[in-house]
Amino acid sequence: MKRFKFKEQIVFENSNYLAINKPPGVSSLHERIGLANSVFEQAKKYDDQLQLCHRLDKETSGVLLLSKNSDAYAHAAQAFEKRIVKKTYHAISHGIHSYDNFTVDLPLATTRSGRSAINKQKGKPSKTTFNTLENFTHYTLISCSPESGRQHQIRIHLASQNAPIAADEIYGGKIPFLSSFKKKFNLKKDSEERPMINRFALHAYSLTIMDIDGTVMEIQADYPKDFKVFISQLRKFDLPNY
Repeated sequence: MKRFKFKEQIVFENSNYLAINKPPGVSSLHERIGLANSVFEQAKKYDDQLQLCHRLDKETSGVLLLSKNSDAYAHAAQAFEKRIVKKTYHAISHGIHSYDNFTVDLPLATTRSGRSAINKQKGKPSKTTFNTLENFTHYTLISCSPESGRQHQIRIHLASQNAPIAADEIYGGKIPFLSSFKKKFNLKKDSEERPMINRFALHAYSLTIMDIDGTVMEIQADYPKDFKVFISQLRKFDLPNY
């Protein structure tokens, strides 16, 4: 179970809102009784008035907004519902992709298994715009801006373009190993190679929303260690003719 200290993850705070950089492997809401390590539970220990304004998947890291009072919560809920919140995620996908405000418009529906899938007959409208940030030889760092907020939307939309997120085995990604592209890769005897990242490579990089008084709040969250190390390995070993 992933442990984290709520206070150390705070990246923004004012009189109405607080935002944290959620670590990967931590659930937004309750998991099993007794663990008491979700963001919600840790937030309540820090300040009993805090409420989650939205959620992130357990393995997704990055900006997570919480409200400090009922008025702030209602204001944020309305902003999310009206889709006037700007959310930007960064993902590392398999393959080389050149996106310049490329929009995927494919409806998504929840399946019987509880996952999501493209369903043009019964799915709800879902749009995501993609921009390439950096190309490597085998991977691409992509900025993802979802207009709607369907379950697993970015993961499915990228997979639909033959650009599954690294380590996202549910939607076609593969666990990334340095040995697959590093020249003269050597592994110590009787040791097992570790993946460059152990969870799907998706990070909620920024969130922009208006405060109750109309002030624009632009919140960013730095990459966590695993995401940062993955990119540094790609920059070192996955560039053409490195």
